[in-house]
Amino acid sequence: MSLNFANNNSLSAITALPTAVSGGALNLISTSTASSSATLSFTSGIDSTYKEYIFKFINIHPSADQPNWTFQGSTNSGSSYGVTITSSVFNAYHSESDSEATLEYSGGSDLAQSTSYQRLVTEVNNANDGSVSGMLHLFEPSSTTFVKHFIAKSQGHSDTSGVTESPYTWNMYIAGYFNTTSAIDAIQFKMSSGNIDSGVIKLYGVS
Repeated sequence: MSLNFANNNSLSAITALPTAVSGGALNLISTSTASSSATLSFTSGIDSTYKEYIFKFINIHPSADQPNWTFQGSTNSGSSYGVTITSSVFNAYHSESDSEATLEYSGGSDLAQSTSYQRLVTEVNNANDGSVSGMLHLFEPSSTTFVKHFIAKSQGHSDTSGVTESPYTWNMYIAGYFNTTSAIDAIQFKMSSGNIDSGVIKLYGVS
């Protein structure tokens, strides 16, 4: 078996990879910027071009206090949203005061054959410095054979009466599938209440 070596001796000096190393490139498809928006929707660019799509949401700030950051899919180019989802969720939180910390399965955030919006982060703080960031991976949404798998990781600056010492960091891990063999061709993000005051979502295709 032959070995491939990088062209340089240190990571900082590498300018090119061996020709046999390829793939994993992120190709920016579109950017959506919120401005007191009820929803942010991606109704184009999700097709058979790529096997994997990544949404990166950056500093999403809510108008209401303690809404959940959520998403859903569409099989009709965004005319309606509400594809059946089954998912699992676990999270960790840690208060700024260092008095409370938990790692747990989040049964209130998972879905079982539900057409509800899937929660990405719980109870986002709408203080001036409050926001949520993270990413959602969607795998082969154009398939008409398999269900459509997704995984997500989100980080929120959260505030809730359920935790004595707020605010705190809320880190959520979500995985599941759209239980349909129809192609998913649109994705919508929204808060469970109020608008999206500000923030950016970028859609990438992975080649």
